[in-house]
Amino acid sequence: MDRIDKEILALLQENADLPINEISERVNLSTTPCWRRIQRLQDAGYIQRKVVLLDPEKLNVGVTVFVVLRTNQHNQEWFERLSATVREIPEVVDFYRMSGNIDYLLRVVVPDIAAYDEVYKRLTKKIEIFEVSSSFAMEEIKHTTSLPLDYLDRGN
Repeated sequence: MDRIDKEILALLQENADLPINEISERVNLSTTPCWRRIQRLQDAGYIQRKVVLLDPEKLNVGVTVFVVLRTNQHNQEWFERLSATVREIPEVVDFYRMSGNIDYLLRVVVPDIAAYDEVYKRLTKKIEIFEVSSSFAMEEIKHTTSLPLDYLDRGN
């Protein structure tokens, strides 16, 4: 991984639709070697997939809810039921197992409180949860899909 690879990754994180000739021009490389580098980055797993980011407001899911789950069941069977349940709910866009006094954290996108209540009911109908706490985001101050590239040299 060199400077050019990092520059390519940075450009692709911002816009995966950039034409190869524009990428190669920005990183001062001819088109074919640039294309080969991108292929190598994909083959090595640095680039997992290319997606389109949609506007949540236009899709009427502009309300973000962070949901904290606490459980008194820490067994594999319960976890698998929770995971399966969460995968069935499209409004849950992020799902994390946490350390500390929070067991799981979900990020949910919905149009309004009533829609969140429906998500909550679907979740609690299928799985026993000790405690659920929901916080509605008032304002999105920073949101990015770009990962920092400064740590690539550490650990390699």
